[in-house]
Amino acid sequence: MAFDSGKASSASHMEVESVPAAVGTQDADIHEYDEKEGYVVDVGKSDRNDLKLAKDGHTILVPQPSNDPRDPLNWSPLRKGLFLAILSATALLPEFCSATGAAALFPQSIAWGITPDHVNHSQAGNVFMLGPGSVAAVTLSSYFGRAPVLFWFLIMASVTAGWAAGAGSFESFMAARILNGFFASVASGGGLMYINDLFFFHERARKINILFAPLLFAPMAGPLFAFFELTSQPWRVPFWICFAMIGSCLMAVVLFLDETYYDRRIPIGEQPERKSRILRLIGTEQFRSRHLRNSFGGSLLRPLKVLAKPTTILSTLYNMLTFSWVVGIVNTLGIFLTPEYHFGLKQLGFFFFSPVVGTLAGAIVGHWLHDKVARRYIQRHDGHFEPEARLTAIWMATPLLVVGLVLLGFALEDKYHYMVVAVSWGLFSAGIMILTVALNAYNLDCYPEASGEVSAWLIVGRTLGGFIISYEQIPWAAKDGAKTTFTIQAALCVVGMLLMIGVQHFGKRMRSWAGKLDFQTI
Repeated sequence: MAFDSGKASSASHMEVESVPAAVGTQDADIHEYDEKEGYVVDVGKSDRNDLKLAKDGHTILVPQPSNDPRDPLNWSPLRKGLFLAILSATALLPEFCSATGAAALFPQSIAWGITPDHVNHSQAGNVFMLGPGSVAAVTLSSYFGRAPVLFWFLIMASVTAGWAAGAGSFESFMAARILNGFFASVASGGGLMYINDLFFFHERARKINILFAPLLFAPMAGPLFAFFELTSQPWRVPFWICFAMIGSCLMAVVLFLDETYYDRRIPIGEQPERKSRILRLIGTEQFRSRHLRNSFGGSLLRPLKVLAKPTTILSTLYNMLTFSWVVGIVNTLGIFLTPEYHFGLKQLGFFFFSPVVGTLAGAIVGHWLHDKVARRYIQRHDGHFEPEARLTAIWMATPLLVVGLVLLGFALEDKYHYMVVAVSWGLFSAGIMILTVALNAYNLDCYPEASGEVSAWLIVGRTLGGFIISYEQIPWAAKDGAKTTFTIQAALCVVGMLLMIGVQHFGKRMRSWAGKLDFQTI
């Protein structure tokens, strides 16, 4: 995505056009964001002539890269692409493995002689811990470095996944699943942190779309595969597959990934030495240079400072009011479909193709939609861009959410053909994909120096809501009926949109009123 006067640049960021002299990074505002002007992204609208540009000659590189080849912004497109692919696969893990538990509720209840609702407690605990795990991961990353936290959390995620698959009792299984939720969320919770480290402002929306597509496929893909596996295999097999997937991502991290944190305010000659990628992976090199980053106390305070910002609070609440229903539907739809449509495990597996297709459609639309929204705003505002423009995409997503949920409720209660249920779920999934990218891009643009923290709080919003609805969905629907249940959920999506319309109109004033974060380091 290139923000120029009318066309997108497909240029690699490495093909840079320098206008006279490259900016001295230790003196530059590394985010190039001005409170009055927003992001100035077209060189023709800037009064500076020392900026580095993309090869289209118009798009200002934000932030300005240093002249150091160790700067992740200067890494090759292949290296960045590989990092993003591994990160996307790793971000898929917590939601995939969490949702796998939804498919195993019935066979586990038989194996342990307890009700499916009792087994669901382990599922709800796993979902809940994705939020605290995300906050912990980004907090520790700001002190110890990105790479070691990713590495050690994945080791613990592998251990707890193996423990869950081999657990001899429900109590042991539940403990393993709760801990696994905490550690497995490391990549999804800090996803925006890596996007911010590696990519320029004009590239971020598409990269977020790439990162979140697998993450949003995961809650549907987990049960999809698990239901097919359970037609012929014991309940432990899907969990051993989760163990293998986490182990594979851990191996990919060990073989290919590196530390992405780089402070461009430090002169190149004074940057910490980079001697060994393995030492950076386990955290030895970062620990030696910890005095150049946040203090440990400062790292602990960062998430609280970010949560105190009005736009962060409202975005987290909005994520709770919309994404919660994804978790609720995934965890409980099998309980609706089995008695109403007499579905077996194989039929339930096929049924999960619907949200996968819907999410894919949302990702394809979003690949161009988010860029188009940004370019249109820039063209109309003389080369300037404000983060609130990202929220325009929510206007397109909300009707999909509302129609999908209402139709789903009517279809389940009045026993419409199961294809109506499938289409309604697909519509809802497409809307969720579009709004998730818009919401994450907005928060990243607002506080790029807190990329990890805003990412983590958005995860908290959706997992906390998912945790609550996992317990309440079935009793709620049993009491009031599917029509009422899903219509109220649709109404809450509309309430959330009204909140974000307020943010879209008053967000800049809110941010100005709340003041800057003034972190020690990004």
